[in-house]
Amino acid sequence: MPIQPKPHSALFIAGHGSTENPDSSVPYFEHASEIRSRNLFAEVHCIFWKEEPSFREAWYLTDCEEIYVVPDFISEGYFTQEVIPRELELQGDTTAVRGKKFHYCAPVGIHPSMTQLLLRRAREVAPGVDPRETTLIVVGHGTGLNANSTKAIKDQCALLREQSDSPYAAVIDAYMEEQPFIADWHQLAQTPHVVVVPFFIADGLHSFQDIPVLLGIESEVGAAASQREVFRHNPHHLHGRSLYYSSAIGTDRMMADVILDQIHDFDKSHTPS
Repeated sequence: MPIQPKPHSALFIAGHGSTENPDSSVPYFEHASEIRSRNLFAEVHCIFWKEEPSFREAWYLTDCEEIYVVPDFISEGYFTQEVIPRELELQGDTTAVRGKKFHYCAPVGIHPSMTQLLLRRAREVAPGVDPRETTLIVVGHGTGLNANSTKAIKDQCALLREQSDSPYAAVIDAYMEEQPFIADWHQLAQTPHVVVVPFFIADGLHSFQDIPVLLGIESEVGAAASQREVFRHNPHHLHGRSLYYSSAIGTDRMMADVILDQIHDFDKSHTPS
């Protein structure tokens, strides 16, 4: 959904970042670059929890008095509900602080437009494969610490099952650290073809190293850089199935549109009728 240009406003894309894997921040900068090229905002910046520029540097990055903050996170949880609001001193959807007005949008991963991204990524990774003979598995981390960490994935899978243009034999959510476990993919899926899409923003250690081992594509965790080949060797023939493994959904160039969709929805819900 297109948004009105905001030539006097700044956009901050808020991400987690990593002290271990510098590549994990690449998608955030790519999303920012794509949005910047559309000339919708006066400025577009990335801010991070674990990298520079940090959340606490946000005030010094722009002279704009109005700032939209979009969490480039998969789900609502500890970082979107506690860390970002605390670090930016946000008190609600819109907060006036230090002479600036912050509009705090919902995280990208819970937006309904993610559904079409998942469908597109699944089709791209397994071209020519009949979806009626294919199980689509959306995989996340999973944790017992926050129920919201799996809610976004469960919601997306439910939407995918309801899609009239999604004729997959089955759509399943699976996780690294809670049931249903992605390691049991060959028991969860009953079809000859299986497509696995990691529901992460970046191709970090999980998608490069951990999940390939859990799937059986790799025998042991290796160096992250060498694991990138895993996305280029589809299909993998395991357990009598053809397994197609995708890169993380957040690396899709269309994620920039999801960020803008969240801003559009924020404006729509906060504009007096």
